[in-house]
Amino acid sequence: MFIVDAHQDIAFNTICYGRDYRISALKKRTDENDTPVVTHVGRAMLGLPEAIIGRVALVFATLFTEPRGKMPAIGNDAVLYTTPKEAMRIAEKQLDVYKQLGDEEPRLRLIHTQADLDAVLATWGDDVPVTERIQGLVILMENGDPIIEPRQFEWWYEQGVRIVGPAWRSSQYCGGTGEPGRLTALGHELLDVMMNFNAILDLSHMAEESYLEALDRYDGVIIASHSNPRHFRNSDRHLSDMMIRRLAERGGVMGIVPYNLFLSNTWTISDGKSALTLNRVVEAIDYVCQLVGSAAHVGIGTDFDGGFGAEATPHELNTIADLWLLKDALTKRGYSQADVV
Repeated sequence: MFIVDAHQDIAFNTICYGRDYRISALKKRTDENDTPVVTHVGRAMLGLPEAIIGRVALVFATLFTEPRGKMPAIGNDAVLYTTPKEAMRIAEKQLDVYKQLGDEEPRLRLIHTQADLDAVLATWGDDVPVTERIQGLVILMENGDPIIEPRQFEWWYEQGVRIVGPAWRSSQYCGGTGEPGRLTALGHELLDVMMNFNAILDLSHMAEESYLEALDRYDGVIIASHSNPRHFRNSDRHLSDMMIRRLAERGGVMGIVPYNLFLSNTWTISDGKSALTLNRVVEAIDYVCQLVGSAAHVGIGTDFDGGFGAEATPHELNTIADLWLLKDALTKRGYSQADVV
């Protein structure tokens, strides 16, 4: 058994906060103690050592760019842009982070092909020593603005991008979180181009109008990498029951985010980490399963270190290694091993 985490902002953390993914999350905390990094984004949860111990075999690793001035910034100037050309330059720098990790770190491999994926997963058999495990990174572009024009997606695909989420806030392609809107003409064109490359479309952060349009228009694989049910957090950032059902009808999967602010309508940081437990994550997973009648349409997209830290996650979660606790928690809830894997 292994875990797929459908959303981690690894390059964002490297460029904005100097966090080296190869270093343990606990070592990062020691190094960052009493620094502005902790104040801004919280205590680190991501580190390759913990991920391998926790059997996180596959990660969708993001290229994240943030439009300047629309809302209080999640990141800093290293990810803020005004024009698509600026966004492209920022995303290229993040892509270089992943290429460097792939070149220098034998425990990491960038996933471009089925053969790459098979090679990574072969290292996660029960008979393989932990020292020989390799984590695979699939590149996910979160916010489509670095694609200057739809036909340029071919270049990004050649660089290794396999998943695109067209929105964060609104983009040149569609409406997004807090900024409603349908797919634009460029958005329709982008989906057509992506289909030619059999790319995966990520609906997370897309405004409801554009989300539903994309479900009707896109014939390829669709996910919502890091979105929770609105039943737990009533916000346009998350998915209504209707949106979840429509995603499941298309064979899509949504990744639950174990972030207290996304698991409760009332939680605030002053309530403390212990106010929510891992059981709330299980409840969110179970809610989707009951809604669509299957365990096949829900997974995990942690978004760990994506603007929040360990102090804002459920009580039992200290680092990425603790995702493994979900296995027993779901089993106790009545899910079979086939459901959990």
